[in-house]
Amino acid sequence: MVTPEDIRTALRGVNDPELGGNIVELGMVPSVEIDANGVVDIDLALTIAECPMRNQIESDTTRRIESMPGVTAVNVHISAMTRAQRAELMEKARFKAREKAQPTQVPPTTRVIAVASGKGGVGKSSISVNLALALRRKGFVVGLLDADIWGFSIPRMLGVEGPLTANDATRLIQPAVGHGVSAVSTGLIIESEETALMWRGLMLSKALEQFLTQVEWGELDYLVIDLPPGTGDVQMALARLLPQAEMLVVTTPQKAAQKVAVRVADMARRSHMPIVGVVENMAGFVCSHGEHHDLFGSGGGDELAETINAPLLGRIPLDAAVVSGGDEGAPVVITDPAGPAGSAFLSLADGVIDVLPPVEDETCTGRIAKLIAQLDDGMPADLEAGASHG
Repeated sequence: MVTPEDIRTALRGVNDPELGGNIVELGMVPSVEIDANGVVDIDLALTIAECPMRNQIESDTTRRIESMPGVTAVNVHISAMTRAQRAELMEKARFKAREKAQPTQVPPTTRVIAVASGKGGVGKSSISVNLALALRRKGFVVGLLDADIWGFSIPRMLGVEGPLTANDATRLIQPAVGHGVSAVSTGLIIESEETALMWRGLMLSKALEQFLTQVEWGELDYLVIDLPPGTGDVQMALARLLPQAEMLVVTTPQKAAQKVAVRVADMARRSHMPIVGVVENMAGFVCSHGEHHDLFGSGGGDELAETINAPLLGRIPLDAAVVSGGDEGAPVVITDPAGPAGSAFLSLADGVIDVLPPVEDETCTGRIAKLIAQLDDGMPADLEAGASHG
């Protein structure tokens, strides 16, 4: 007679196509029962009951079990995971991703912050540069990777020039250094910043891979990655190549930008990438008369943070010093740290450090609490449905 263990062994052949593991090892089969007549009842726990992969997983489960000798019927009972079960599943998925990832030159103890936005023009690169420098001012060893392969702007903003060179002994690329931050960019390997890079998706992913595997980053506390806008090849490659990466989402107060930014959060969770928090850029300005003006509206950062269940870590005001500093390679965190934008960037760094402390400073309890919070049952149903897997 077939046993529950036989059933579980057979179910190891049923894979969740998005999570990349079989449903048994992922903890999606909490119980199996068989009655005297050979009727098998299988409890199948999905991240949400209406998981997009539900039909496929349910069909594969039924087909695999009903063909076993001694089985007369199969009943699959679908249920939604609890918050704790989803947190455990996320840990398993990220562990599997780490196992499959190829080695890189980024130490496993490095905190990786991927700065992302749903659309261009929200100041993502300015956030990346000034956040990296603010973390450096806090005493940390920081790297800055310009993953916006087509639209690179980090070299000019950071005030560094190419070409990059390689170490003869290690044959590894040596990053450029600007204001104490190590940086690499495609802008440092081409003839001039006006040169157009007409690369297809595979070449974009390969460039990112080379920046991670062939650059001698050394020991870093933080690596800030300036992603291209949207949810394309580079973002997906980063999740695969560097599973320790966590996302910082940039938006502006406008509802249009906030709604588009939700898609980036959706992509992050589909890729098992935790979200550090949200930054609202261009959050009004104070004129010479002391009056505050919200040129791009207000509330977008708060609404996005609430929608994706992540903390709002900072608001960066409009400040002419940010623009001029970026053009001249003298970022505002260096030239005017006490000014409106400079002080806001330093506060943002404090928020990032609080949520994502250096590895040796983080407690297990704090880490678990963050993972559970990001998978909280309170996530709006429409986003949860889009961000969940089978």
